[in-house]
Amino acid sequence: MPSPVTSSIHTSSKSASSKPTSRFFLRGLGVILPSVLTLWILVAAFRFVDGNIAEPINAGIRLVIATSSDATDAAAFTPSPEEIRDEQVRATRIRLDASESAARWRLIRENVANWWSARWYLDLAGLVLAITAVYVLGRLVGGYLGRRLLAAFESGLLTVPGIRQVYPALKQVVEFLFGSEKKKLNFNRVVMIEYPRPGLWQMGLVTGDATPEIVAACGDAVTVFIPNSPAPFSGWTVTVPRADVREIPLTVDEALRYLVSAGVVAPGEGNSTKATVSKTA
Repeated sequence: MPSPVTSSIHTSSKSASSKPTSRFFLRGLGVILPSVLTLWILVAAFRFVDGNIAEPINAGIRLVIATSSDATDAAAFTPSPEEIRDEQVRATRIRLDASESAARWRLIRENVANWWSARWYLDLAGLVLAITAVYVLGRLVGGYLGRRLLAAFESGLLTVPGIRQVYPALKQVVEFLFGSEKKKLNFNRVVMIEYPRPGLWQMGLVTGDATPEIVAACGDAVTVFIPNSPAPFSGWTVTVPRADVREIPLTVDEALRYLVSAGVVAPGEGNSTKATVSKTA
């Protein structure tokens, strides 16, 4: 019968051997997770674009091909009389329109779909057309006529109930992310402010000076955007007295990395210069 001392030695050796195993596993997980998550995000984005943008365009192209084939009796997609009769029998059995024209149309669309699926590279047509259309639209909106047409379209869109409550906010977010330099929200420096109460410091991004109306009511102040963590594209906009803003020597990229990582990636990591806090002039 083993003594208590021997049992405790075995137990401690087992726990000691399990600690390196778990540590190595977590270390390997930390190495592989960023690559896996990046790949997953890219694949998910591609599937979204392919399923919601490219595939509807591809379906429209197939419909155009089928319609032109039906009108011109293209030999590549036109079914034989025997196939049409078989389709009429099948349509009668499953209670579809069994007329000759309807059966012929269904077979043409099926032939076009089979021809399309046999050529995988044709699925890229919708994606290429979508990219081309976005580029052409961007060039069009850059001109005077394009801007007038866009303004007229948006005016009509804002008359629709429901859309007028959602569209302006979405437009502001899109302009924030992809707008021109005049419309894009430009963060010019990283600061620390006491928010939401004195003693708690929040990292924020200065977007500019306060408007004249705010300055008249509250005094000299700056507008600061406080990003959420770990999703920095949402957050709060606060107006802070200029004297209460502490500027820190970090770039916006370093601040965003710090916020996205929930503080795991230390701000200024890798810089030779130590971050020092100084009051904004």
